[in-house]
Amino acid sequence: MTRSADGTPISLLIADDHPVVRDGLSGMFASDPGFEVLGEAADGAEALRLAQTLRPDVILMDLRMPGMDGVTAIGELARRGIPARVLVLTTYDTDSYVLPAIEAGATGYLLKDAPRDELLRAVRAAARGEAVLAPTVAARLMNRFRAPAAGPLSQRELQILELVAAGSTNRDAAAKLFISEATVKSHLLNIYGKLGVSDRAAAVAEAFNRGLLTPGGSA
Repeated sequence: MTRSADGTPISLLIADDHPVVRDGLSGMFASDPGFEVLGEAADGAEALRLAQTLRPDVILMDLRMPGMDGVTAIGELARRGIPARVLVLTTYDTDSYVLPAIEAGATGYLLKDAPRDELLRAVRAAARGEAVLAPTVAARLMNRFRAPAAGPLSQRELQILELVAAGSTNRDAAAKLFISEATVKSHLLNIYGKLGVSDRAAAVAEAFNRGLLTPGGSA
């Protein structure tokens, strides 16, 4: 059994929009005397409120939640000076999720298929301030730093970005370009990676900032 530095149990806040996930995690940690679950949140805004009140050692944070998402909540925690360590626990390991979460201040990033023992070790490490990364996430980060700087957007990526800026859905863009919706999604992920953003709105804004798109016209 591992407790926090002063010998008390490691206190936790669990933030996830799925009640079954929250219940499962709460039960798992409650069964170990080295941990204490202080509260549960269904979205980022509730996680912020509870973190300010309860002051947990570690917050287990999902990323995709209604209202305020996990990345926004992580950034707000840092901005407000709330000292809790944030361990992301999600099903997504793509660059468009990993990088924004870590840049926002997450201490670690694990996937929901992590074994119980691995999750317990990760929370203990996060409580000590140690970085914790799922193997696939660590590999992605290594590859990103080893790879050359992201290249310019391809012509097809620019076409998709123009359609997105004009309000097209993925399905609309696929129909207009005579490609599959899955191909559009793949191009969008590449666009996010090249522009260093995590969603459609941010991609469009960054494209305008860089002059890749111009108001009322094409790139």
